[in-house]
Amino acid sequence: MYDDQFAILSRGIYANHAAISPWPKVTADAVVAFAEENARSGPGHYKDWVARERELRNQLATLIGAGEQDVALIQNTSEGICAVAFGYPWQAGDNVVLPAGEFPSNRLPWLAQKARGVDAREVDIRAEGDPEAALIDAMDGRTRILALSCVQFSDGLRLDLEKLAAACGQNEVLLCVDAIQQLGVLPIDVEACGVDCLAAGAHKWLLGPEGLGVFYCRESARSKIGLTRLGWHMYDYPWNFERSDWTPAKSARRYEAGSPNNLGQAALHASLSLILDIGVAEIAARVLRNTRQLVEGLSALPEITVRSWTAPQRQSGIVTFDTRNGEARSVFERLMAAGVTCALRDGGIRLSPHFYQDEAVIERLLEQVEHAL
Repeated sequence: MYDDQFAILSRGIYANHAAISPWPKVTADAVVAFAEENARSGPGHYKDWVARERELRNQLATLIGAGEQDVALIQNTSEGICAVAFGYPWQAGDNVVLPAGEFPSNRLPWLAQKARGVDAREVDIRAEGDPEAALIDAMDGRTRILALSCVQFSDGLRLDLEKLAAACGQNEVLLCVDAIQQLGVLPIDVEACGVDCLAAGAHKWLLGPEGLGVFYCRESARSKIGLTRLGWHMYDYPWNFERSDWTPAKSARRYEAGSPNNLGQAALHASLSLILDIGVAEIAARVLRNTRQLVEGLSALPEITVRSWTAPQRQSGIVTFDTRNGEARSVFERLMAAGVTCALRDGGIRLSPHFYQDEAVIERLLEQVEHAL
């Protein structure tokens, strides 16, 4: 199913959706159509572009279980995290808690707050087998933000957002989530689980373009997070350039300073239409089936140790393994030469196939891994 949407299926085995995903056909077609329209008439159909932006905002709100007014369209994950990190009214002696080994997008903005007297507490969440407890125990009366990736990029470890949000709520701590490794592949409901802020780019599991993403900020959090950028697009009715009232929008639109990425919006709108048509629950079922198949197959190979956590509630679309002879780089290079697109992360080999790759593809992937050892 959907084989006709993914030309990449005819070119080896693509197992690197946790990095950058190939586009489905509907997305490529949408970009071509936008380019042709622009070449013919420039912005002559700009009203249609505005309507598509509104639809895209609604798609993203549906995807994360939020209200449309709480969703901003941003350039990437880093922009959303920086909006929180640099917009929060820190006081000297405050601290932010985050897992050790986070992707730089969710690490560097917090470390930068040291200049404002803020301590960034990086916590080893894997040592004792209870990641949530490790993070909660690291918080104290001066913790203002708990910042984390709900799925860890290096090994796919999935965190319990509800448990973490409950602890944050009890201690008046904002929960800021990098959701780029979960959004579009596993369900997430920010309202139900109590997330305050969420950021994610479109180019991984959402099957969209680089240079566009989503930033969710609940209303109660917006009152705490100041603006670090100003521009024409952050107002209600932004095309009223002669206004006398330059009060930013009360909605999350206040974090959209400048001109929108209309080309990227056309692409992501098409990708999300496909994802929402299939349904995230169905996508999750297929991806987790792939994960289970990979874990079982890799565990049967004596030369390999599966690094990813195997408990069902901890699994995601990412499976990382180590080679017991310490030659992961050589194995990675042999896999790439054989047409298997994967990634080398923290000394391990990371595999991340998507929903459109079935059991037969995963079996071929396992065969290639065995041959590469």
